[in-house]
Amino acid sequence: MQSQKISIREKIGFSLGDGAANFIFQTIMLLQLNFYTDTFGLTAAAAAVLFLIARLWGAVFDPVMGIVSDRTNTRWGKFRPWILWTAVPFGIIGYLAFTTPDLSYIGKIIYAYVTYILLLTVYSANNIPYSALSGVITGDMVERTSLSSYRFFMVILATLAIQGLALPMVNHFGQGDSAKGYQITMGIFSAIAIVFFLVTFITTKERIKPPPQQKTSLKQDLSDLFRNRPWVFMFIVFVLMFVFLSMRNSILLYYFKYYLTIGSQKAFLMNMDKVLFGLLESIGFTADSADIAGNTFSIINIFSQLAAILGLTLSKPLAARFGKRNALRTWFLIAAIFQALFIIISPTSVSLTFILSLLFNFSWGVTMPLPWAMMADVADFSEWKNNRRATGIVFAGIVIGLKIGLALGGALAGYLLSTYGYVPNVEQSAGALLGIRLTLSIYPSIAIVISVIILFIYQISKHMEYQMQDELAERRKAYET
Repeated sequence: MQSQKISIREKIGFSLGDGAANFIFQTIMLLQLNFYTDTFGLTAAAAAVLFLIARLWGAVFDPVMGIVSDRTNTRWGKFRPWILWTAVPFGIIGYLAFTTPDLSYIGKIIYAYVTYILLLTVYSANNIPYSALSGVITGDMVERTSLSSYRFFMVILATLAIQGLALPMVNHFGQGDSAKGYQITMGIFSAIAIVFFLVTFITTKERIKPPPQQKTSLKQDLSDLFRNRPWVFMFIVFVLMFVFLSMRNSILLYYFKYYLTIGSQKAFLMNMDKVLFGLLESIGFTADSADIAGNTFSIINIFSQLAAILGLTLSKPLAARFGKRNALRTWFLIAAIFQALFIIISPTSVSLTFILSLLFNFSWGVTMPLPWAMMADVADFSEWKNNRRATGIVFAGIVIGLKIGLALGGALAGYLLSTYGYVPNVEQSAGALLGIRLTLSIYPSIAIVISVIILFIYQISKHMEYQMQDELAERRKAYET
């Protein structure tokens, strides 16, 4: 079995790129629906249509970037240059997308469409090459999983920053003006993202090259793609996975703001402060705050992301022991069960919310690096079967599934809020509260259960992973001699 070790410096540098992207991506997933309805001023139905149209545009643009990046040839490689070229535009547009202009309602809708579509365009131009980069840094299966683990450790830290710090920062900088607070907060995160992207560009190296005799053919690339059965299955898995995440994360803040009672959240914060010896009060997460729901949301998410880090540490050994496919489907199912159990929580059961959040995020942490490492395996499968490598189009094709999942999940979340009778910034009806609970728990979990079923017919097992690795390594040696 061949081995190709990657330095810790390069793994950390690579991981910072996804940390940078997730300052924006996690905000889109977790806060943007609430930002559009409760701060920006759109209706839930208008936000649902915006998400569907803009995110489907992102899915259309993804294969363009896959094709372009596969055909990019510079002294820096095929994929790294795009991380450099998109760093500053990514930060600027991320800032503008969370700015609330002083315009009429129609003007705001136009502004939202323009900035959000631009944001998803630059996200594709950055993230498709970034994702493909993981497939060409190393061909070693163990190192590839390790690289993904570093990557998703950084994703969790970025998620922790968004889930734990974003709302307190919005409140601090806004001083009652959430529009101003979002603008300043996202300006800070966007600036950090630019720096992280530049570090990723500087510290990484592309090692896996297409076979030297390979001819560039878009028709052949697409033919190889659609005949690649593992790619088809992973495409479906990514659609379902991001339907789940988009629905769950979009609704989570509504659950704290409107379903859990303020009195029970105050009691939870006070009890947590005692357990932590006054730490929460010293850093501003108090039960006397004007935003009790935001504070509770932030504290629970901070601890939940720490649980996700613990889960992440199990990902590599479980994948090495059982194979990525088997580990993913097992922990997908466990995570779906914990998320579905949110339906049984009463409005006063903040402690149970906390416990289930920890259990869900621990389980999800195990799964986080695995689908992305499996994407690289899918690219290897295509090269192994066809003697042709088109890493960018393989990754772009699967990330299209991500964007379609985001589009469908975000649109469903907004549509269900509207259908169940949600009205911003007022006490919700019993029907609206039921809609919030179902959209957080049962509805998204169905998507993950279906993805588990799909993974039972995905054919790249642990044995096949190592067979491909060794045979491809021998072929690449022959190219070099």
